[in-house]
Amino acid sequence: MKTIRLILASTSPYRAELLSKLGLDFEAIAPNVEETAQEHETATELVQRLALAKASALKNEKDAVIIGSDQVCVIDGNIIGKPLTRSNAIHQLQQQSGKTVRFYTGLAVYNTKTQQSETVLDTFDVTFRKLTTAQIERYVDMELPLYCAGSFKSEGLGITLFSQLNGKDPNTLVGLPLIDLVTLLEKQGISPLA
Repeated sequence: MKTIRLILASTSPYRAELLSKLGLDFEAIAPNVEETAQEHETATELVQRLALAKASALKNEKDAVIIGSDQVCVIDGNIIGKPLTRSNAIHQLQQQSGKTVRFYTGLAVYNTKTQQSETVLDTFDVTFRKLTTAQIERYVDMELPLYCAGSFKSEGLGITLFSQLNGKDPNTLVGLPLIDLVTLLEKQGISPLA
């Protein structure tokens, strides 16, 4: 009997580190998916579509369960993704200073053998302290969060930017909702506790 492979459709070291917490063997493969939002697409629609697109992009992998995930934050009604540059990161953090910001994370699991998929959404609210420009610039220069939605790494020094965190799974904020993922994987016959 051929064993099922577990694949993380991501090159994110943060998502790989989170998935490794479950103690399961997995491979990480880049899904090569265009991540631009479609016209009139909401944050929830965007992250769920991209999570599924990432997972199903690897549908030619044999006997695999593929995990896709995507995350954005919404600031003042605007969908914000990865900053990619220092100036964008500083601007994003200035926009978030003193506010509560909601992060949306889409999670999808695709089974290449059955061609079945399931997608879920998790949200996480972050309340930022009132930050000075000097604090923001220092933080960005220290952690370089250029590939993180919202321009921070909550698992690192980013925790100093917050006054409150609200959500069911702290892993969601890093980009991979493990509580939901365990449930989705168990439906595929994969369990960390088996």
